[in-house]
Amino acid sequence: MKSWQAELWLLLMTLGWGATFLFTKLGLNDCPPSLYIILRFSIALILCLAFFGRHLRSVDKKTALQAMILGWFFITGFELQTYGLAYTSISKSAFITGFTVLITPFVFFLVERKRVSNWQKAGVAIASIGLWVFTKPDIDNVNIGDILTLLSTTFWALYITYMDIFTRDKRGIAQNMQMVSFQFIGALPVAILFFLLFEFNGTFALTFNENLITSLLFNGIAASFVITIVHTSVQKYSTPVKAALIFSLEPIFAYIFAFFAAGEILTEREAAGAAIMMLGVLSAELGPFLIKEKSQQAGA
Repeated sequence: MKSWQAELWLLLMTLGWGATFLFTKLGLNDCPPSLYIILRFSIALILCLAFFGRHLRSVDKKTALQAMILGWFFITGFELQTYGLAYTSISKSAFITGFTVLITPFVFFLVERKRVSNWQKAGVAIASIGLWVFTKPDIDNVNIGDILTLLSTTFWALYITYMDIFTRDKRGIAQNMQMVSFQFIGALPVAILFFLLFEFNGTFALTFNENLITSLLFNGIAASFVITIVHTSVQKYSTPVKAALIFSLEPIFAYIFAFFAAGEILTEREAAGAAIMMLGVLSAELGPFLIKEKSQQAGA
């Protein structure tokens, strides 16, 4: 697979993640956060066992451990972000979560000792400015929610970086599906631990209704099962820095879905921020090709 094809898949993934905001908000009205995550990931794991259970019999210890480590990174970032949102505003949460695009190049360099290209650095800087304009966070008062959310971005950056490392040599369907399944196997115990420590009070505050079922089906099947398969299969053909840049567009897609579902309209500032973020991604993606083309023309 060519890098541009992988990055197109990553963009489609980000589009799907953008839709999860609406469905998650719908589901959390009738279910506590950690219990919701347990149910969501349980659906994804059941589907993995149903469709790819035969591949799990041949999994080796190294692959299983690598996938579970990815699951630990992912679920810890997910839980910290969720609990952080309880104490901070949506705009601040979105902005701080966007720090993943800034942290990933540093994590990538520290872990893999590979330099980040100047175009990628420029793209990260431009996208970060766009994220600031888009969310317009109020950072006058830092609270525990902001700290938890910032901590979550480290786990997101580790997840993206180690996704590159651990899946690099996984080419067959069997290995990819083993990586997907054991991510959920690793994540679920952590979600259960968060639930028991911070939410469980002897009863289950859970109301199964149409909204909750719809929310869980979308997030469990599309956002967790399908998108994790895509992510595990294609990111190896790009780079962690480019992946983080593409993922930084998630708030924009969330607003797009909010527009069609709830009639929310972008302000001029938000539209400008979205345009700047897109410019950042395009700079990292197209900059090297434009320079290469100009060099070829100059040498012709």
